[in-house]
Amino acid sequence: MLQDLHKKTKVKHPQTNGICERFHKTILQEFYQVTFRKKIYETIEQLRNDLDEWLDYYNNKRTHQGKICCGRTPMETLLDGNSIWQEKFIA
Repeated sequence: MLQDLHKKTKVKHPQTNGICERFHKTILQEFYQVTFRKKIYETIEQLRNDLDEWLDYYNNKRTHQGKICCGRTPMETLLDGNSIWQEKFIA
């Protein structure tokens, strides 16, 4: 079963939170900057719905590069890592 993990980072030290900082840049460049050029939102719910669709695409359909994902989606990486973790630590 997947569990949410919460980890605190140093205050005013973005280097310790690089993955989150990179995600913020990605969501800005790939969602907000593109979306606000194409559409005018009348309600926050409309924006939230489009953001939810983009997040589903980002996590489940868009492949990612880098040493962790290696061409897989984040969900594939998470599920693969979770099964490996369970084999190592629960078995």
